[in-house]
Amino acid sequence: MSAPEERAAVRTMLRMRTREGCEAAFEAAWRRAAAEIARVPGNIRQELVRDADDPRTFVITSDWTDRAAVDGFGRSSARETLTEALRDLREDAARNTYEVLAVVPGAGRPVEARA
Repeated sequence: MSAPEERAAVRTMLRMRTREGCEAAFEAAWRRAAAEIARVPGNIRQELVRDADDPRTFVITSDWTDRAAVDGFGRSSARETLTEALRDLREDAARNTYEVLAVVPGAGRPVEARA
């Protein structure tokens, strides 16, 4: 990386299990919503990962500059609009917010996921 990576102060993690057969639609809906959320002040990055043993289970991580930014987005009408499609494709979900206390880089170079 040529520029120092911005460090998150707050990370949200959202686990979602899709309804059967909705995996591809869920991923596409997340990509559309994530592109918009990336423009929200305070959002640093987002990631979508899938459970290697259960392809219907996804974890969405979202890094924010501070708790005020994530809470502000959480109360916004934009959040409702952007995440509506995801709600229609899931069976269940659980969300947690964490303070990032430390980051220890590994020896390997991070692999960028293809958009």
